[in-house]
Amino acid sequence: MKQNRRSMIKGMGLGAGAAVLGASGGAQAQQAAPGTPTNQRPLKGIDITNIVTASGLGLGVKTARGVLDVAAVERDRKIGLPTKAIDVISGRGNLQVLSLLLANGAAGAPSNRLIPEGQVRFGNIVENPGKILCVGLNYAAHAAEGGNKPPPEPIMFSKFNSAINHHNGTIAVSKSTAPPKWDYEAELVLVMGKGGRDIPEASALDYVYGYASGNDFTNRDLQRRSSQWLIGKSTDGSGPFGPWLVSADQVDVNNLNMKMYVNGQVRQDTNTRLMIFNCAKIIAYCSKAFALDVGDVIFTGTCEGVISGYPPDKQVWLKPGDKMVTSIEKIGDLHVTLT
Repeated sequence: MKQNRRSMIKGMGLGAGAAVLGASGGAQAQQAAPGTPTNQRPLKGIDITNIVTASGLGLGVKTARGVLDVAAVERDRKIGLPTKAIDVISGRGNLQVLSLLLANGAAGAPSNRLIPEGQVRFGNIVENPGKILCVGLNYAAHAAEGGNKPPPEPIMFSKFNSAINHHNGTIAVSKSTAPPKWDYEAELVLVMGKGGRDIPEASALDYVYGYASGNDFTNRDLQRRSSQWLIGKSTDGSGPFGPWLVSADQVDVNNLNMKMYVNGQVRQDTNTRLMIFNCAKIIAYCSKAFALDVGDVIFTGTCEGVISGYPPDKQVWLKPGDKMVTSIEKIGDLHVTLT
């Protein structure tokens, strides 16, 4: 049956074939509630985000021809395509037709719905995650620069949804009344594609939908006012990640080079193999305490080179106008500007 459908698409053109597929699978797939996983297999080899257009926030997919505005294609054709990044993460919408649109470098995608990447306005990849979890002191050299020993178990804290931010986003530090001890933290971010309790470490990476470049932007003065880090870690816009959520099948998450640039200067330089607790260990650890859900976001910790690790006389805190870039091999460069 699948072969017959593919033959029909080749013979009739993508639009007609997509309509047939949409009628058979799209409506049913879209009935699931937001964040509810379906039995569809996740798409592989795909980089997704949400983009901002005149019609609002919608799913964008990176292709060889530009960024495909999938939400616009769905408005045009009404074939049951996923319209937000969380739909793809959750397995909702007609993923079969989406895969056909993306096949062969998106050769069959409508040209009028392809946007040059340089003209894309990026939005938050996950709009309203159930949890934003973060790991502290997850690189031995970062722990040491602050005078700490490597922790025996992951140090977990969280951010609020108001911290979520995106590629080419801004953080308005000039509007904050907090002390101006602003600091960067380059981090690998993961987004859960499946949920569960007591997830085995051996299979934990199978629960990840994808990875992104992130920045755990921090106010050090607020962070150090108590033993709880939350207030210094949850200022508005302090959790940017992007530009893409890269499907997990495309990378070896335990061997990725990661750098932080500030105004073009390298400040941090590491590899994810140097994590004390790798992604699988973090997932297994957290899921012993509470259920992880589809769309949950996890910041996996930063390495040495943060401003707070410098000698006091060399600590020059970030200020309005500074530009930060988190660059992770095979995942992408996240740009954030302070205003």
